[in-house]
Amino acid sequence: MASVKWWAASAVLALVVVAAGAGAWYGSDQSIKVVHYGTGNAQVLAVQGGTVTLARTLQTAAPGTYWLEWSGAHTMLGDVVSETPGRVTREVLRGPVPSAGTPGHFGNVPPGDPKVAWGIDYTEIMVPTELGPAPAWYVPGDGTTWVVAVHGQNGRRKAELKILPVVHELGLPFLAITYRNDEGAPPSHDGLLHLGDAEWRDLEAALRHATTMGAQRFILYGTSMGGQIVGQLLGRSPLATLVDRVIMDAPMIDVRMTAEQGARNAGLPAFVAGPAGLVTEWRTGVDTDRLSLIRHPPRVRPPLLLIHTVPDTEHPIQEAYDLVTTGARLGWPIRFEPFERGGHTEAWNVDRARYDRLVRDFLSGRSGARSGG
Repeated sequence: MASVKWWAASAVLALVVVAAGAGAWYGSDQSIKVVHYGTGNAQVLAVQGGTVTLARTLQTAAPGTYWLEWSGAHTMLGDVVSETPGRVTREVLRGPVPSAGTPGHFGNVPPGDPKVAWGIDYTEIMVPTELGPAPAWYVPGDGTTWVVAVHGQNGRRKAELKILPVVHELGLPFLAITYRNDEGAPPSHDGLLHLGDAEWRDLEAALRHATTMGAQRFILYGTSMGGQIVGQLLGRSPLATLVDRVIMDAPMIDVRMTAEQGARNAGLPAFVAGPAGLVTEWRTGVDTDRLSLIRHPPRVRPPLLLIHTVPDTEHPIQEAYDLVTTGARLGWPIRFEPFERGGHTEAWNVDRARYDRLVRDFLSGRSGARSGG
């Protein structure tokens, strides 16, 4: 009987170890696996006047400004005007109207390129990186201070086009970059994301290339993991001294805190993030503790406009609060602007007027950085 109990206990322990290992591997995949997303998450149910009715989901029912893309076309949709069970009707702000029955993609980022999204002319340039050429969109402007935009984990450069109308209005040159593992960019040697630990070198290559085109100073704009990439450049690149100002929107400030939130999102206890982090480090060689802008703030700390939505379930807003505390301790000028509504990187979507005003004032120097909310 004792031997049976011992074998039963051993079997249970083995299952626990296997489950923990599988959970850790899954958790690391959420951080470093390369994913190129497709389309198709919405269905047009009806069209009437200046409205479109969609099948209701958490995404299509979100408040604010979003886009619907289908068959090479797109339309900008405004706030929800009515809801019924399983259906949500939104205002059409601009663009053609799809036919009833059309499947499409409902998203929070502008469609296409600068010309498609905003009617702004651009040139595609190739940035020579250490892994090979990476494409970037360049919108010319006046002066020698460029705005360089960096998208987030498994994102696309079109996500950075939200600020382009304001940047273009101010006449600043604009560069939206790609980096390793992006569509059209060279892959990393191991085919995995490195959470900013390697990707910052592609941003550095973009800045260096921009200097050959006349750039002398830079304003960096990073969203989600793009914020971490910007932070690593500020801490590790000799070109960091050329950065005048930084805007971060829902940045990955602390990898550990982000991983703990990811575990909670998956219905797992937060401590699973610990083993997942070890697996991530084993698979990539990245020291994830180093990727904390809170515990390891960058060497160069230009004025920072920090934007974050309170309900963000991907990068918890506590990361932003903790960075503000770090900034206050170091004398790092941080202007922190929390938005009470909106999901991850959706501050622009839920309140475009306020977002544009903040960016315009910060870029034009009319708004000094400050710590606090």
